[in-house]
Amino acid sequence: MPQPLDRIIGQLKREPSRTGSIVITVFGDAIVPRGGAVWLGTLLEFFKALDIDSSVVRTAMSRLTADGWFERTKVGRNSFYRLVKREQQTFDIATRHIYGAPTSDWTGRFELLLIGNGEDRDASREALKNAGFGSPLPGVWVAPSGVPVPEEAAGAIRLEVSAEDDSGRRLLSESWPLDRTADAYLKFMKTFEPLRGWIAGRKTLSDADAFTARILLIHHYRRVVLRDPLLPTALLPRDWPGRAARKLCGEIYRAVLPASEQWLNRHGTNENGPLPAAGKELARRFDG
Repeated sequence: MPQPLDRIIGQLKREPSRTGSIVITVFGDAIVPRGGAVWLGTLLEFFKALDIDSSVVRTAMSRLTADGWFERTKVGRNSFYRLVKREQQTFDIATRHIYGAPTSDWTGRFELLLIGNGEDRDASREALKNAGFGSPLPGVWVAPSGVPVPEEAAGAIRLEVSAEDDSGRRLLSESWPLDRTADAYLKFMKTFEPLRGWIAGRKTLSDADAFTARILLIHHYRRVVLRDPLLPTALLPRDWPGRAARKLCGEIYRAVLPASEQWLNRHGTNENGPLPAAGKELARRFDG
């Protein structure tokens, strides 16, 4: 295993267990584009590379299934997991946020949502965070106009406001912890810059290492970018590191994608056999 990748795995081991979060990354990045269902054995094979015990993975899958993320089917002694349909929108929004092109134009308008104190407020809050909304006050959420509103917040009162005056800009500055997000981007780049350098040196990754690198890359990147509102350039600091982080992520992702898909071709199965091929949209990730 390349030294930069080995260091990234070592860093992961020193953090609190994130097995469930990595499973979500595997599904969102690699399994959903290939049908959305996978054999447990495929997941166990991948997690071996991270030195994560199979019992830990099985426990994580049981919890995620109990929490409503997946449904499990059994064929003989083999277990297969499929993303629950109602979570598809969550994955679709996250996919656009992670891999989509940055905002190039802006109307100067923002979406303002007012959430009541109903029993679904907690679910709305998490869904809005993942969709890129910020919150300057409890129950108040804001995002650039055009950002999709998740179903969990469909009952919110919706207004459109201008951010062109001083009060509007103050609202934005209080809605997102941009300093914290900038620090997280810098940490991400420090972690993965050695891997980009290793790949740029025309070093070859095995299919297994390429898949591991791909998943850990997106696992770390999505933890930052899903908390980033992806504000228009006009509203960002001049030295905003999000642009450089996206460029680095895209370069590594495109470099490891072909070999990582080869690993899935050999090891990825569902209840019907080998995973179906991914659509053309996979190759367009990080374009623009």
